[in-house]
Amino acid sequence: MHRGLKPLLAVAAVGLAAGCSSPSQPQVTFYSHGNAVAVEAAQFCDPTGQECSPPKPEAVGELRMVGRDPLQISVPAEVAGAPWQVVFLYRGLNGQELDGRSPVFTPDSRHSYTLQLPPDGARIEHVEVQQFSAVLSQGADGGVDFGIGGSWVLNVKQ
Repeated sequence: MHRGLKPLLAVAAVGLAAGCSSPSQPQVTFYSHGNAVAVEAAQFCDPTGQECSPPKPEAVGELRMVGRDPLQISVPAEVAGAPWQVVFLYRGLNGQELDGRSPVFTPDSRHSYTLQLPPDGARIEHVEVQQFSAVLSQGADGGVDFGIGGSWVLNVKQ
């Protein structure tokens, strides 16, 4: 399992414990080098985290990326209306698995993001759009962490 899915599973457990029903599910579109794929949510909750769809581990998109082209990500208003970010795994030239993340985008500030790879020849392997919910939990550093209320997953083929 990829590290990007761990927060998703924690939110899924919270949602199932709350006796959730299914809210409407927006799709996120990933685009690169003339190819696009619209991906269903692997998990989606209402903003309060009270009503959640059942987890769908099979809801993983696949997209072939050519060379060093960027990955463009488009999110609908239902996603952009809450804080969201992009997390990703990539492989460096030496084969080492590395991870990164975009800044957290504030509600309604943007509906798209372009993921540029580092200039060292790294290859992107896995991307996840994560929408934050209003569910709070105690952070490991003593602060507060927001739960992941929605997650859209993409595996990249080279």
